[in-house]
This record gives sequence, C-alpha cells and structure tokens, in this order.
Amino acid sequence: MSAEPHRAGFVSIAGRPNAGKSTLLNALVGEKVAITAHQAQTTRTSIQGVLTTPEAQVIFMDTPGIHKSDTLFNKRMMDTVRGALHDRDLVLYVADGTKRIVEEDEHALSALAKEGQTLLVLNKIDKVSDKRLLLPILERYNQLFPFKEAFPIAARNGEGIDILKQAIIRYLPEGPAIFPADYLTDQPARFMAAEIIREAILDNLREEVPHATAILVDTWEEKPKLFKIAATIHVERTGQKAILIGAQGQMLKTVGTAARLELERLLERKVFLSLFVKVKPNWREDPSFLNAVDWRSMVGSEDSSPKE
Repeated sequence: MSAEPHRAGFVSIAGRPNAGKSTLLNALVGEKVAITAHQAQTTRTSIQGVLTTPEAQVIFMDTPGIHKSDTLFNKRMMDTVRGALHDRDLVLYVADGTKRIVEEDEHALSALAKEGQTLLVLNKIDKVSDKRLLLPILERYNQLFPFKEAFPIAARNGEGIDILKQAIIRYLPEGPAIFPADYLTDQPARFMAAEIIREAILDNLREEVPHATAILVDTWEEKPKLFKIAATIHVERTGQKAILIGAQGQMLKTVGTAARLELERLLERKVFLSLFVKVKPNWREDPSFLNAVDWRSMVGSEDSSPKE
C-alpha cells in the first residue's frame, strides 16, 4: 500500500469580527502568530501562519473581520479580506456558535465565492452547554451558503482542532512544501512587537481607546543578550492619551510590562522596551501613516523574525 501523497496549499480564515479567527489561527499553527482579545476587530491586516507536518504544509491567512467600511482604514482592511479570499485552495468561514444568525452574518457570507471550497467552522462551542442548540445554527448556515462540511470547535481550548486539521489537509492539492520546515510566519519581528504592544493595550483598556491606537516601532536594536525596542503609541485625541498614560504613568507602565514579558517569550531574550504616546488626529484617514503601520512595509527591516 503506497503512502498518501504530500499536500500543500493556501487556506484563508474569514468571518465576522470577534468570531475567534486569530485564536483559531494560533491553535492550527501551534504557535502565537496573531494577537487575540475580547474586543472585536483585533486583526487589522492579513497575517500568515504556516503549519508543517510530515504529510502536508498549510499556509494560513488570517483576515480582519468582514464589516462595513466607513473610514479609509476600514476600507483598506476590507481590501485585505477580499485579497485573501481570492484564489485560495480553501476558505475557513469562522462563526460564533453562541450567537444567533443576523443580517450582518448574511452580508459576511456574500463576500465568499460560492464556486470555491469553503468549510464552516462553528467556534466557541465550549460556551454552549446544550450542544443540541448548535443544530439549527448549522442548518441555517448551510441554507445560506454551500459549505463543503461543518466543524464545531472551541479554538481556545483545542476542542475539535485535530479533526479540523485533518479535514483541511484532505482538501489541499497534492504538491511539495512551499516553505522550509521551520518557517512559521512572514511577519517581521518589528511588526510582531507592535502587535504585542497593541494586544497589551486591548487587554488593559476598554471603550474606544484600544481601537484608536496605532503603534510604530521607532528603534530596534539587537544585542547578543538583549533587544532594545522603542515604540510610539499613536492615539486620536488628547483625552485618549491621558487614559493610556494613567495616573502617575501607571497604565502605560502596566501595558509596557505586559508587552515586554510577551516579547521576551517570543524573542527568547531579555527586552528593554520604551513606550511613548503621541496624539495624531484622524490617523485612520491618513494614507501615508497607514502605509507606515502596514507590516508589509517592514519586511526586510531586520533579520530577527521569530522562528518556530
């Protein structure tokens, strides 16, 4: 009996905001390549993570949540989504299994190509005590879109992830690996640092402040036993700056400590992190600034991208 052929391909992860797409990406890859938070719209650009097994190589593309575009920033996010859904071997549509289907879900499904291969991934089932409640949700989604299969999972605790991985590989075309076996992500470490700082803000602040922030890494210095990183957190209003800094600078210190500890875990080295806060009104409508915070402009900016 001959061995199964090796498979390789590109898989996009799509869905509405806060469905758990980034958590799913991290669970599938087995490493943290995308930040996660309880708030919606955590992911702002497409993020690539690679899973390599003896049988296959899967290149995953996480995308921002499908939503209505009301600013230049949001329009760019939706352009990213459309690009990630084009010419893929497989699409995973992630839906929140704890919520009823509404008009926004139907709008999101309309962004998918019906002629492609798409799997429904019903996430957060660990929060549903009576699993029978999932059946009408699954049936409704299958009425709205021709999914190939449906997979109830809980990305946060790993329930159903192995079964989903096996199914993904089945749908990929035969072919050799595209990247080296130790390749994990195409994001430069500088962008990962900015994202980890943003994650610390998301974890520690509420209301509009986290989503009004954009982080630029100003300096990146790698020493044999230490990374020295300085970054500026841009906000839209003076009041947001005051909240982010906090009384006697306590909130900024809390954010900085959380980000530094996560960066040390990622980079496997001590990190000296300096954070600054600057008001930049209407940065979401500034094309040159949006280009500056786009990770694709940072590729090649340093040689220390995290490896698996």
